[in-house]
Amino acid sequence: MTVAPRPIRKILVANRGEIALRVIRAAHDMGIRTVAVYSDADRTALHVRGAYEAYRLGPPEPAASYLSIEKILDACKASGADAVHPGYGFLAENAAFVEAVEAAGLVFIGPPAAAMHAMGDKISARATVSAGGVPVVPGATLEDASNPALVVETAKGVGFPLLVKAAFGGGGKGMRLVNGPGEVVEAVQRASSEAVTAFGDGTVYLERFIEKPRHIEIQILADEHGNAVAVGERECSVQRRHQKVVEESPSPIVDADLRARMEEAAVQAARACGYTSAGTVEFLVGADREFHFLEMNTRIQVEHPITELCYGVDLVREQIRIAEGLPISFGETHPPLRGHAIEARICAEDADRGFLPSTGTLGAVQLPGGPGVRCDGHVFAGQEITLYYDNLLLKVIVYAEDRPSAIHRLKRALYETRLPGLTTNIPFVLRVLDDERFLSGDYDTSLAEDLPAPPLDENDVVPVVAAALALHRRVPKAVVPAARPTVALSPWVQADRGWMSR
Repeated sequence: MTVAPRPIRKILVANRGEIALRVIRAAHDMGIRTVAVYSDADRTALHVRGAYEAYRLGPPEPAASYLSIEKILDACKASGADAVHPGYGFLAENAAFVEAVEAAGLVFIGPPAAAMHAMGDKISARATVSAGGVPVVPGATLEDASNPALVVETAKGVGFPLLVKAAFGGGGKGMRLVNGPGEVVEAVQRASSEAVTAFGDGTVYLERFIEKPRHIEIQILADEHGNAVAVGERECSVQRRHQKVVEESPSPIVDADLRARMEEAAVQAARACGYTSAGTVEFLVGADREFHFLEMNTRIQVEHPITELCYGVDLVREQIRIAEGLPISFGETHPPLRGHAIEARICAEDADRGFLPSTGTLGAVQLPGGPGVRCDGHVFAGQEITLYYDNLLLKVIVYAEDRPSAIHRLKRALYETRLPGLTTNIPFVLRVLDDERFLSGDYDTSLAEDLPAPPLDENDVVPVVAAALALHRRVPKAVVPAARPTVALSPWVQADRGWMSR
């Protein structure tokens, strides 16, 4: 297949935070100029400082800034950008955005709109990959979610327990676990309402819940020259509320045979929808080691660095090359797997208070370093963290020769990390890394939810002092007349005493 190269001169990054900075760095490494966009809340952000140019989109609210297709295209026109990279989140998986970018004569650094249409709707995705021979989790579409009788009947056909899932969603939004017929109607209504708020579409479907599953995804790359290759797996089973927290590659349970079968299925899924660019095919693996298609993410993943470290591939660079009409740099045979990598997502949240978001202003930031440590983030001293956007601050990624060494290295890196001014989930991640199930590699998606509460440190005097202070404040104080001084005091001291007594 002959494809004419289309060199990219300037990329507008239609995103913010760490992924915007990651794309900007990759483009600069390739000698390509970059354009940042920002909301009023991000006017001093690192991705704005890192790009050659930056254009204001509007107020902090995403709908008026990072989700505004019109404003992003205006910034492309004003800057003279000839390509757009969407990062992840916001408009990254919006097929209408792809069509608008291409209609403006620009290159979209990602998959075709048709592939995004097919895989962005989970119902369509299941049908597409199933036709391509990829195993899927048993499930059913709700033809009329407002009909309680039909909802219950459909749910019984799928079997319990089951998951109610938003057809156009992700990240755990619009998802509910249902254990029996009495719960399903309310769960569907709530999931549909949440899906409308998060994704603008309340369509939901039902999917059999696999007990004690592993969440394992396969990285794929496909180009316009007919090449499609899978680049290993990532274990993503450490999740809280269906949001990933710790990811590793390779998976502790995947051997060469299972890896080959899953990679083949992922490539089949990509070919079934005419996919090009980088993408991820997600699977659930049961205790029987059988795997089922879950969904396809038509974008770069948050956890892509662990694949890069284990396989020596720059996935963002490959995205840009493919968008330029070039073939995958290594063809259909990826580099060999070497070592072990783990990523921890550091978020502004309080794990001991139901993962409530934390806001505030960062003090003197200290990031970890040393051999085998990589930090992808967007934090700096004086940065204000608000509730407008995702609370991901930093990804701490480590690489070592084997899994035990990688775990030790990640713990060391996390102990070195300082993000004063905010409550973060670092203590929670450290508890995960110390958990016997994680250390053994024998864990599933319930690990984070079942994590024991942290034990009280006998050497930590802060709780004791706080309790004593609280008790002291509750005890009524006796009024004792002040004793008269028996020696002469200076006027300055007397004046101070008078002020203290008022």
